[in-house]
Amino acid sequence: MKFTLKDYQRQAVREALDNLRDARDDWSRKSRKSAFSLTAVTGAGKTVMAAAAFEALFHGDDDFEFNADPGAVVLWFSDDPSLNEQTRFRLLEASDRINFSDMVVVEYPFSRSKFDAGKIYFLNTQKFGKNSLLVRGFEGESDLVTEMRPDAQAFTLWDTIQNTIEDPELTLYMVLDEAHRGMGNPTAQSQNSKATIVQRLINGYGSMPGIPVVWGISATVDRFNKAIECAVKRAKLPDVVVDASKVQESGLIKDVIVLDIPEGAGDFDTVLVRRAADKLKESTQAWAEYAQQQDDARVVLPLLVFQVPNTPDPNEIGRALDTLYSHYPELPSASVAHVFGEHTTQRFGARNVPYIEPQRVHEADWVRVLIAKDAISTGWDCPRAEVMVSFRSATDRTHITQLIGRMVRSPLARRIPGNERLNAVECLLPKFDSKTAESVVDALMAGDETSGATPGRILVNPAEMKPNPAASAAVWKAFEGLPSQTRPQRTAKPARRLTALAQELADDDLLEGAGRKAHAILHGALDVFQTEHAPKIKAKREAVLTVDGTTVVADLKGKTKTFNQFWEDADVAVIDDAYRRAARIFTPDIARTYVDHLARKMASVDDNPEEYLEAVMEARVTVAGLGLVTEVQQYFDAHADALAKAWFTEFALRIKGLPDDRKDAYRQIIEMSTEPQDVDLGKPEARFEPTSLRENDKETALPVWKDHLLCDDNGNYPAMLNEWERTVLETESKRNGFTAWYRNPQQPGQSSLGVAYMEDGQYKIVRPDFIFFFRLNDGRVVADLVDPHGVHLADALPKLQGLAQYAKNHANAYRRIVSVALALGKLRMLDLTSEQVQLAIVSAKTAASLFAGPLAKDY
Repeated sequence: MKFTLKDYQRQAVREALDNLRDARDDWSRKSRKSAFSLTAVTGAGKTVMAAAAFEALFHGDDDFEFNADPGAVVLWFSDDPSLNEQTRFRLLEASDRINFSDMVVVEYPFSRSKFDAGKIYFLNTQKFGKNSLLVRGFEGESDLVTEMRPDAQAFTLWDTIQNTIEDPELTLYMVLDEAHRGMGNPTAQSQNSKATIVQRLINGYGSMPGIPVVWGISATVDRFNKAIECAVKRAKLPDVVVDASKVQESGLIKDVIVLDIPEGAGDFDTVLVRRAADKLKESTQAWAEYAQQQDDARVVLPLLVFQVPNTPDPNEIGRALDTLYSHYPELPSASVAHVFGEHTTQRFGARNVPYIEPQRVHEADWVRVLIAKDAISTGWDCPRAEVMVSFRSATDRTHITQLIGRMVRSPLARRIPGNERLNAVECLLPKFDSKTAESVVDALMAGDETSGATPGRILVNPAEMKPNPAASAAVWKAFEGLPSQTRPQRTAKPARRLTALAQELADDDLLEGAGRKAHAILHGALDVFQTEHAPKIKAKREAVLTVDGTTVVADLKGKTKTFNQFWEDADVAVIDDAYRRAARIFTPDIARTYVDHLARKMASVDDNPEEYLEAVMEARVTVAGLGLVTEVQQYFDAHADALAKAWFTEFALRIKGLPDDRKDAYRQIIEMSTEPQDVDLGKPEARFEPTSLRENDKETALPVWKDHLLCDDNGNYPAMLNEWERTVLETESKRNGFTAWYRNPQQPGQSSLGVAYMEDGQYKIVRPDFIFFFRLNDGRVVADLVDPHGVHLADALPKLQGLAQYAKNHANAYRRIVSVALALGKLRMLDLTSEQVQLAIVSAKTAASLFAGPLAKDY
């Protein structure tokens, strides 16, 4: 892979490959067909995950412990040719083992008896239509049986699929992209003439049996799963479900969707269009400033989308464009395109607007304004699209929510630290009043059968908060020095983390030859391990060389056996298998360099290549034997982890001075750990906050507060605080030296302080509510962490235990770390920096008993 998979992506690929392995075995041994689905929110990287799975399917993958299927054939199926083109491009972009020639778009003429193994074939619904030359004459089409097949089409597409399925040397896998579409009525029978093309492929059609393995991919797969449940004789494998919160944490999708509901705006109202122009201008300027600040030549050029009704008035669109250009004259004149189904240049007022294929919009920087109906609502996406004006009616809620789903990808595939403006999508909905807009919010938050729930915050008419000018530099320095924590990764390996770190250090010229140095240090550690465990390793090594009860002579220099005889007698496949298992412990790269390290001790590759080759075989057996020693995994991981931590410490200041994209690369490597890791907080530069609350058709302004680290132009910060929170804020702000406060965001981001805790065997993140800053008599600024903590929920005690462990590890970073809860009819607090309290929390049965007990004090 060209990309490093996120932890949630790696886990999803692992689960998908487990299903593919089981499906392959079921088909080859029992002729049993199977299916499963992968559900992930838009922007999670479903195509990247598919690329990793295809690489393993075609070539095998030791990391995933997956053996290649030499007869694998993949059909990638969607209902949109342009969506297929976008997928094909992304697969090429993501994979370094799938070539352009391995991906075939099925077009007429396509006359093959069978599909070729090791290739991905792209198909769409239209290829199976009755007028398609690819399927004419197939016996399943009863009304076309007598029709002659075209000369160039000796085999129809149905023939090709059938022959591929019936070939025992091949395994046909079908991937349904946007799997919720094209399923029709899930209860339709397989031979029903009204069954959809997808149902025919799944259940079989005419003489063609159903495709052996079906993998559905979508943001929501309920309709697909129901269809599979109704399918004829098909086993349902476990679904692969990606945790939306982990996708949000990754920064691949934007944090905020802002719904702007202007009062009194009409169709193409000039005030509304000017407002959109302002938003596009502000976004353009913000991205240009960010690129300049980061000294980055890549400047994001944001896109404005006008979503119009299916039968729009061209003159009204023209007037909207005239208004846009009069208000934003800097916008290049030839920067408008459309994606209408007509695929031809359209006349809008006095302007001729060309057509552009939807999948090309993101890369076509000349397009700054896009006019669309509903053709772009599903399937493709454009991370540059940051502003949308929808002139569709309130009844078109589904089209609007689906289009928003196309806009949630982060343009740089990462979160911009502290700047919510650059992590947001802004949507103006003139045909929606505030009440109707709630239905859009509900649809985005809950999802439906065609669109999954959208992670992140969804705000209606919010205000932008900026750093409070009254907050001193000392306060911000104290803020940025507070340690936040990352969620550990279950599949993380210390050696992989170390080599990734070494690569980045070398790329940034922070440590020349970092990769070579890392390998050398680990080689030395393994040499020491060999010395300390020599007898055990010798026994394991001999075990590797024992095949079917026959011990093979380990001396490869030819006293009693030749090199060729060794390969024949030892069954090199068995040795290679043992070596690959060991390579999974050390990583394939380190295993390879360690083999070379050992071989060079025995022979010179330059002076005696043949002797060196024999030494390499000796070394591979040694490494295979090492991998069988139980203690080696923990020993090796500990050394790799220690070196990575030492380098992070040594280069921390220099890493902190790098541009954001480089710092983000190191942040991702820090997170590649099975234990919580500390990361610095980032100063928030902009944040959207709601200013009103709507209940029972009544809109009420939110209370505003002073002295917050973020505020509006009047120094106010709007927030709806519950009774506990108000009491905490009032109490803390009256303490001596109080300077400022910060309401910790409950969403992931570099400006949100997170604390790891364990629940049901999995790490999660709790985000304490408040940080207060005080100036001491000696001038120092200190921070207090105060968390009003409910005790009635099941996760109350695990969260409290996580906070207590955090306090134990980071007591020096704070003056106080306090948890507050209601007990005995009043607010009580626990001092989490107290060793006695920490011990009590570890052994407690409930959180409530702690706050009601003698260790708690009245707040």
